[in-house]
Amino acid sequence: FQQFSDTGSRKEHVKITSEPKPGFLERLSETSAGMLIGLVTFLLAFYLLFTNEGRALRTAKSLDEGLSLVVPLDSIHSISQQNEGRLVHLAGALSTSKPLFDPSYGLSIQAVKLKRKVEMYQWVEYEDSKEYEENGEIKKETKYSYDTEWKSEVVNSRNFDREIGHKNPSAMAVESFTAVSPNVQVGSFVLSKGLVDKIDDFKQLSLSHLEDPHADVTRGGNYFYHSDNPRRPEVGDLRVSFFYAGLSGDDPHLGSADKVTVIARQRGDQLIPYHTKSGDVLEILYLGDLSVEEVFQKEHESNSMKTWALRAAGWFSMFVGISLMTRIFYTLVDWFPVVRELVNVGLKAFAVCVASSLSLLTIAAGWLFYRPLWALLLALLSLVPILVARSRVPPKKQQ
Repeated sequence: FQQFSDTGSRKEHVKITSEPKPGFLERLSETSAGMLIGLVTFLLAFYLLFTNEGRALRTAKSLDEGLSLVVPLDSIHSISQQNEGRLVHLAGALSTSKPLFDPSYGLSIQAVKLKRKVEMYQWVEYEDSKEYEENGEIKKETKYSYDTEWKSEVVNSRNFDREIGHKNPSAMAVESFTAVSPNVQVGSFVLSKGLVDKIDDFKQLSLSHLEDPHADVTRGGNYFYHSDNPRRPEVGDLRVSFFYAGLSGDDPHLGSADKVTVIARQRGDQLIPYHTKSGDVLEILYLGDLSVEEVFQKEHESNSMKTWALRAAGWFSMFVGISLMTRIFYTLVDWFPVVRELVNVGLKAFAVCVASSLSLLTIAAGWLFYRPLWALLLALLSLVPILVARSRVPPKKQQ
């Protein structure tokens, strides 16, 4: 069943589908498949948590090692043979040998990276679904709505529920790309590819000082439009914007060259990765003029944030895995609404407690060979969720 309506440029329709309510054996089969997925997720959580602790401690040791060995350079314009092979710290303005340019739009800039972003005006489909039970059937009501938007990727309208009236072109006439300078330096030192990759603070380039490059291209604000009327675009029209990262020369419109701080190994006039005794790699670049201590503090903070993010991801994976593996108990009492809800709450609480305890135990195991005292404390802490759960269980009545 479908209902159609049109609200301005946004079009929508509702589609209702129905299917028989699945029987007990069918739901049990689906639950069994979910249990297998849950087991895989549960085991992956152990791997993620354990390896994350080793990575975090190895990175911290490497940073401490780097801080004790790094040599600040007196000058970035002269290369000292005494620092050959050593970990060095330097700060200075970026420079490149040649400007980057886009001949199609008559644009050039002295920068490390130049990105052309192309967007096409296209139909986009949104859907909002809800399920409900009626006359022994499971019905699904889906509202499909369509609107036109600028998108940097081609939206395949053949996957729409209703393509008629919402058809998009299959490709863009102009492609996006990112140009990277082949030679990037700070003073007399050439940056490695890894260091250049870290220069990714893209800023939109103002086009106010440029002319329209072609008769069929119109400049509007910071965009070039391939459109008859940019204020009223049609499906298939294009707009092009530009972004740059790492300004490497003085520009009358953009200002002076960007300064960066680098910590890497010196090899001749090259700055390359430094391999620490802990098995990690130091190849650090930050925007701005930072001291050695400021750089390593930022690296420690970044390592800490990554560690906690992966811990949270590991705990969540374990919680999902346990929830899927215990879902069968919910399926077995699905016919009794009151019991079903109580079991659902109990299973959620069980998953939270067990996931928390096992996560702490896994983290403790990861610390065992590095910090045994902390590992012991975490192992004891892992008992807390279980003790809390047991304390909430009412004691048996005395006979």
